[in-house]
Amino acid sequence: MPLSTVLAGLLTGLALIAAVGAQNAFLLRQGLRREHVAPLVSLCALSDIVLVGAAVLGVGAMAQTWPGFLTVARFGGAAFVIGYGLLAAWRALHPGETLVAGGATTRGLGRSLATMAALTWLNPHLYLDMVVLGTIATSHGPDRWWYYLGLCVASVSWFGALGFGSARLQPFFARPRSWQLLDAAIAVVMVTIGMGLILGG
Repeated sequence: MPLSTVLAGLLTGLALIAAVGAQNAFLLRQGLRREHVAPLVSLCALSDIVLVGAAVLGVGAMAQTWPGFLTVARFGGAAFVIGYGLLAAWRALHPGETLVAGGATTRGLGRSLATMAALTWLNPHLYLDMVVLGTIATSHGPDRWWYYLGLCVASVSWFGALGFGSARLQPFFARPRSWQLLDAAIAVVMVTIGMGLILGG
């Protein structure tokens, strides 16, 4: 096993995944609420494994041969992200409605998975990352699948730590004011991301 190649994949994967974004923000909030954490972490990790695997196989080249693909993904993703950001802003202004730190589940599993799937698969930055990762992986020649292994380890490690580790912050979020601040921050992040996509960022 070429450890240097695996390590390169691991570090590259963490650098891309750990960026503040809609997917991470949603997983953080659900982790703090201890709501469907395992299924959501699994969905995020499996989505990355599948998409990165496709990129290594060369599917990422589609975005280069059909520029319209990124345009559709960009505006579709922007609409969804801004919509979710507005919902987070509404929660920040109405803390008594949904702010429960742990305890009873207030969001169904299907709804949570659907939201996470949309935040993941409608994110055009994800497909741009796939083009980059596919190119880097190809540069490793026969060792490209070891690079892919490093990327997979990065995904599983990051999403697992974010989803399950966020519960340690629960004492801080036992106060409604803390939830308001989190939702306000999520709203700003999501709307900023969405506007950046619309403007071509």
